[in-house]
Amino acid sequence: MSHFLGTHRVRLDRKGRLSVPAPFRAALARLEPAELVLRPSHRAACIEGWPRPMLDAAQAAVGRLDLFSEAADDIAAVLYADALAAAPDAEGRIVLPEDLIQHANLVRDSDAAFLGLGQTFHIWLPEAGRAWLAGARERARAQSLTVPRG
Repeated sequence: MSHFLGTHRVRLDRKGRLSVPAPFRAALARLEPAELVLRPSHRAACIEGWPRPMLDAAQAAVGRLDLFSEAADDIAAVLYADALAAAPDAEGRIVLPEDLIQHANLVRDSDAAFLGLGQTFHIWLPEAGRAWLAGARERARAQSLTVPRG
């Protein structure tokens, strides 16, 4: 599985286009299928970027929930109802629809930040992304989070 690493600042143009950082495009190109899915986060004011294989893995987990349960419907709705496939154009740009721009409080002709999260990534208003990252560090420190050895 490829990894999305680092924080990259890019410009959202007036047409709603932004360039996917080159390292993220390279990570995506190593996947099969090399398809990107964007969705509004249901936990924060950002856009989540999922490679198709990760979304397929999430579907398998959702499929283990009771078919007609409210939990299954709720998580399926937040994962898929507002999601869209996006493929970078020849210049590496994707076009964000207005609802995603508004969800993340992004501003046209201004910067956006891609934050790598390993198997997925977020797109944030830069200041909000920095604040979220600082909060994540503090929560990890407060809970003494570690990564188990594989």
